[in-house]
Amino acid sequence: MKRLFDVVVSGAGLIVFLPVSLLIALGIKLEDGGPVFFTQERVGRGCRTFRAYKFRSMIIDAERATGAVQATVNDPRVTRMGRILRATAFDELPQLWNIFRGDMSVVGPRPLRPGEADTTADGRHLPLADIPGYEQRHRVRPGLTGLAQVHAARDLPRTGKFRYDLLYQRRASFCLDLKLIAQSFWITARGRWEQRGRKV
Repeated sequence: MKRLFDVVVSGAGLIVFLPVSLLIALGIKLEDGGPVFFTQERVGRGCRTFRAYKFRSMIIDAERATGAVQATVNDPRVTRMGRILRATAFDELPQLWNIFRGDMSVVGPRPLRPGEADTTADGRHLPLADIPGYEQRHRVRPGLTGLAQVHAARDLPRTGKFRYDLLYQRRASFCLDLKLIAQSFWITARGRWEQRGRKV
């Protein structure tokens, strides 16, 4: 049932958001002439990797100087067009294709990058693969939205988001998925994805 839901929703989304996607592509090209899409290796179900697609929201070669680092609130690498895309999560629209293909689900744990690490309180780099439960987390497809995506603060350390992902697996249900989708649309409508999870 979940896979059928994913195919129907992603297929409909690809059609409905096609005009928006074309306008986004035009805006990205007009801003700096760089590539429209940003592709990145992600870890999927069964710890297999797949190539995830996003609209580019950062400057060209954003990780050349810094390496693979998590984006932060008010990240200077984000373009003007990128700020709009990130606030509305429209930069994630191309991942509807990943869902349609079966790489991802509409709702699920946050998709991680291979070799992703977090920094501990004492400054050590801790590979997420070394955290107990890492393989359990990948028994399901990663999601476009999910418990961590909706409720965790944008700048929460990745190990903190990891706990949300495992909590989702324990409580997963179709009703929870519908609730998270509805909350995601509400955050998008308000343009609050960069401020989500903050206490104000």
